[in-house]
Amino acid sequence: MRRFLLLSLLIGLTMAFSGCSAAKEEAAAFPSAGWPTAGWRTCTPEEQGIDSAKLADGLTAIRERGLNIHSLLIIRNGWVVLDASFYPYDGQALHDQASVTKSIMTTLIAISVDQGKLKLDDPVLSFFPGRRSANQDAVKERITVRHLASMSSGLDCTSANDEQTLHEMERTDDFVQFILGRKMVAEPGSRFVYCSPGMHLLSAILQKATGMTTLEFARKNLFEPLGIRNVIWPADPQGINHGWGDIRLHARDTAKIGFLWLNGGQWEGRQIVSKSWVEDSVKTQIKTGRDDDYGYGWWITGQEGEYAAIGRGGQRIQVWPSINAMLVMTGGGVDIDDIEPFLEPAFADLSKPLPANPAGQARLEEAFAAIRKPPAPKPVAPLPATAANISGKAFDFEPNPLEIKTLELEFTGPAEAVLKIKHDDGEITSWPVGLDGVYRFSTGEYGLPQGLRGEWLDDRTFAAEYDNIGNNDHILLRMRFEGDLLIVESRETAHELGFRFEGRAAKRLPRP
Repeated sequence: MRRFLLLSLLIGLTMAFSGCSAAKEEAAAFPSAGWPTAGWRTCTPEEQGIDSAKLADGLTAIRERGLNIHSLLIIRNGWVVLDASFYPYDGQALHDQASVTKSIMTTLIAISVDQGKLKLDDPVLSFFPGRRSANQDAVKERITVRHLASMSSGLDCTSANDEQTLHEMERTDDFVQFILGRKMVAEPGSRFVYCSPGMHLLSAILQKATGMTTLEFARKNLFEPLGIRNVIWPADPQGINHGWGDIRLHARDTAKIGFLWLNGGQWEGRQIVSKSWVEDSVKTQIKTGRDDDYGYGWWITGQEGEYAAIGRGGQRIQVWPSINAMLVMTGGGVDIDDIEPFLEPAFADLSKPLPANPAGQARLEEAFAAIRKPPAPKPVAPLPATAANISGKAFDFEPNPLEIKTLELEFTGPAEAVLKIKHDDGEITSWPVGLDGVYRFSTGEYGLPQGLRGEWLDDRTFAAEYDNIGNNDHILLRMRFEGDLLIVESRETAHELGFRFEGRAAKRLPRP
């Protein structure tokens, strides 16, 4: 984000040297669009000092480089100036916001504090009097809600090895008991450790303090006032909504959280969350030892007041208060630094509106259409002999991270196959696979779209690309067929680790 940070700094310096009159003139030049409760208002980029032709060039370059971005939303002074979706995401489905959820979770904690339901300095263990946690000692008794919100609990937790502690928690049948039972490795408040299980503990605390599920409390006190209607928020086995991630929202609704922050927690004359919390949440509460420090659920991303809610895979709310602007994006394995160089040229001078540019706006519309289109189908080479030998043959697997018990690949035509999987829980799914470079779509988790495509790399190796799109999983599979042995190598583009596991030929799967 350093280029955008520099841009914001230059704008801020221009206003500072020009004095208060310049700030008033800018406010008059860029009138507010009003509150987006019922929906965002749109304007041309030029009306907000942004070059539409250069935005078109940037979108085209992002697409040409194959960056796995799903959507990009730019808002300035309350106006949407760019709302782009990239194939295979259609921009209509809800999208997993990953750890952007943490910023929403801490917001709900703040609202409950405003309502007197709890206090930031309440001891965490005081909310669970009926639970006796392992490794309980005087140090653990000093953990407060504040420590969880600032990722400084001191609990034994790590983000290494692709959030190892989180995945250990998810393999248990009681997430809260798992994290309460972790040993202490530091004094609370003394050290930053990125700890998703700690954020889940905040969700359990909120439920205890309010008598409502986190989703119920959010609907009443945050989502409904902001006009957010469509939400999917998974819960743990005890019905506690995931405090660390997994909320599904439309990007335009996610942007409302950033807009609430730009307006000091106020919305249509109502203080949704206290201004003091908004200010404190985006100030450094603890040093991370990285480029960006941490507030309460938000990352402080620059020296001029910039901050962000960030989730794996490219989910982000980036806020630049100095220019009253936000960028909201979703992705399947992309970083804002990947796209930043292609957007920066459009933001040459934000001090005043630009002249109308019909030709540039036409180019931008053409770019919108191009990035939404699927690629042209590729010629499909004749299938190798292995395809006929393994088509419809089932392979059984030992326990593996993808929870595949049995896999079957059937080639049903020259340009399409069907992948059938029996999962560890016994569910059998059947998904079409495009062999011509174009995804075949089907319905995935929570009713959201997913796509698969694949190709033979050589006579024995089939590569499949599984994009769960709105559910934020993008998995590359390489399947090597050696007689009755199937060797699978998998890599998820938004995760650190890959996996290798083997299967043996078995009986054909029943039809789902």
